[in-house]
Amino acid sequence: MGSGRPVKGRFAPSPTGRMHAGNVYAALVAWLVAKSAGGTMVLRIEDLDRERSKPRYIDQVQRDFEALGLTWDEGPYFQHGRDEAYRDAFHLLQERGLVYPCYCTRADLKAASAPHFGEKAVYPGTCRNLSPDARREREEAGRMPAWRLAVPDDAVAFDDAFQGAYAQNLASECGDFVVRRSDGLFAYQLAVVVDDAEQGVTSVVRGVDLLCSTPQQIHLGRLLGAAEPPRYGHVPLFVGPDGRRLSKRHKDADLEALLAVYGSPEAVIGRIAHKSGLAPTDEPTTPENLLHIFDEKEYRAHVCGSISISW
Repeated sequence: MGSGRPVKGRFAPSPTGRMHAGNVYAALVAWLVAKSAGGTMVLRIEDLDRERSKPRYIDQVQRDFEALGLTWDEGPYFQHGRDEAYRDAFHLLQERGLVYPCYCTRADLKAASAPHFGEKAVYPGTCRNLSPDARREREEAGRMPAWRLAVPDDAVAFDDAFQGAYAQNLASECGDFVVRRSDGLFAYQLAVVVDDAEQGVTSVVRGVDLLCSTPQQIHLGRLLGAAEPPRYGHVPLFVGPDGRRLSKRHKDADLEALLAVYGSPEAVIGRIAHKSGLAPTDEPTTPENLLHIFDEKEYRAHVCGSISISW
């Protein structure tokens, strides 16, 4: 991994539906990266969104990982009981004057935000310098604020394990981002940074759609005292025949369907490994078998710059 730190990767599924081929692919690469370096894996259930998280999927995802041979060494950890840790981090930012209340509605944001890479939009700073009177007026009108982190006009750069050099100017390409929602729940960006630091995660592998979130997380980690961010690697997305990326919502290539088509977890792993370039054939296999042929440097050369894999 290059830094001399023990390698600790993570599985971080959201229990909002059955895993699909793209989820399995990212988890498989995360496991191979950690295990090929003699490292360990953490299982963290990211059930921060109480409304969308379903108990049946919390159990199912663990059974799916076990069936696929994607073992973990620590956990499962859960986000739903960690509000105190997230609150402590939020208060630290608040005490330093780094966050402010934002009263913008979704309609406000849609009207005012500029386009940004991927699916994000740049927040224009509408509420950043509101006067106390203006804030009071909005609250008296019944608007409950979200809380945003005020970002500097600086670039955050890092070398992605699979996509290469990447940099983002926080002010012009991201804007101040939410760390606590208007309903009181803590935002994903804050929770994931706090969790990775506390759980000792040093290797994060996930889909390339989250590449543009990484500079925000690195910046937030620095503010919260993280000595060094994890090493990030963003793998290509799996897309369907129409070019649309796979999603749980549309039940695209979900694991239940894959098992019905291919007959066994080993066959599913073999198919995904072949489609993504991890294996030369689509013969049934296991993560343990793939570990014998996996070379991170060679795989980086294979996927660097790729944006999708047709399923």
